[in-house]
Amino acid sequence: MSILGRIIGSIFGRAEAAPATALGGAKEAISGAAASVAAAEPVKALSAVDLVALMESKAAAAGQPLNWRTSIVDLMKLLNLDSSLGARKELATELGYTGDMNDSATMNIWLHKQVMKKVAENGGTVPADLLS
Repeated sequence: MSILGRIIGSIFGRAEAAPATALGGAKEAISGAAASVAAAEPVKALSAVDLVALMESKAAAAGQPLNWRTSIVDLMKLLNLDSSLGARKELATELGYTGDMNDSATMNIWLHKQVMKKVAENGGTVPADLLS
């Protein structure tokens, strides 16, 4: 699953599917036909999520000050995702960033704005000040 997919999934409460090799035991016995039918099922529409309420709740439980409103790193940390430079560069590639990836400050600002836009596009309630 893409990093953006993990972000969206974490916000909207969609579990990431486990790879077949990690399932083990009897679950590996699912036939190829059944697996292809399951893969072809339509994706359910995401329900509306109040991003501020969700992230403020996560921030309160984090035990450390994390500024998810402006920091892509802190946003990813609150979602329990890899926030390393490598992960952020991968996210930038997914989202079509054309700037200098070695200028991490500029890239991070761009990433945060793009992620906020994607959350809103997927049904999240995102304040206007986080979209600009």
